[in-house]
Amino acid sequence: MSSKIISNKDNLQVIYEDNHIIAINKRVGDIVQGDKTGDTPLSEVVKHYISEKHNKPGAVFLGVVHRLDRPTSGIVVFARTTKALSRLNKLFSERKTEKTYWAVVKNNPPKASDTLIHFLKRNPKQNKSYAHKNEVPESKKAILDYRVLKKLDRYSLLEVDLKTGRHHQIRSQLSAIGCSIKGDLKYGFDRSNKDGGIHLHSRRLAFIHPVKKEEIVFVAPTPDDVVWDACSLVNQ
Repeated sequence: MSSKIISNKDNLQVIYEDNHIIAINKRVGDIVQGDKTGDTPLSEVVKHYISEKHNKPGAVFLGVVHRLDRPTSGIVVFARTTKALSRLNKLFSERKTEKTYWAVVKNNPPKASDTLIHFLKRNPKQNKSYAHKNEVPESKKAILDYRVLKKLDRYSLLEVDLKTGRHHQIRSQLSAIGCSIKGDLKYGFDRSNKDGGIHLHSRRLAFIHPVKKEEIVFVAPTPDDVVWDACSLVNQ
């Protein structure tokens, strides 16, 4: 798919929709599914959008397939039917998706490109994962590939391909090599962003359509932001 937003009603950035799935470019601060904060989740906003657009009088079905951390932005896919939901759940659980993120980090990484392998141990009380070089009790293996796309005056833009899906994986692993994500106080950056978010963006997502059985690729524009714009790769 192109990175053009096809609908922007009420600030909802719809990348793609058909009868089976809908893909949204999540904004920083949006929560995908309801939590203890009581804030309106993105899932409810999307339901309202579908109800209004298609004039649906009853309850709208929308299945949550995966999530993004609240301070991040980028692609989130929802299922519009139970059939699509079960098939997408299987695709995501079996890692039959390609997920690419962009991250703006402090410091240049040790190498222009590399594969990072850590063992992450989650601390639920802190809502944080700690990266270890070697396996420790209750840890899970985490793998990602990164490459430097651009070096800025104070930051570097990295492209990250996830090979596993662990809690705060990108944030934890990049922090472990001295490259904390801009704005990410929890993982070592020295100051927060004004919007409370971090410069981590789900840029590209590819998988086989659960019903049409053909490859579908989504690309999400980065947020309207001075640092993202400085990367000069926005919307390409």
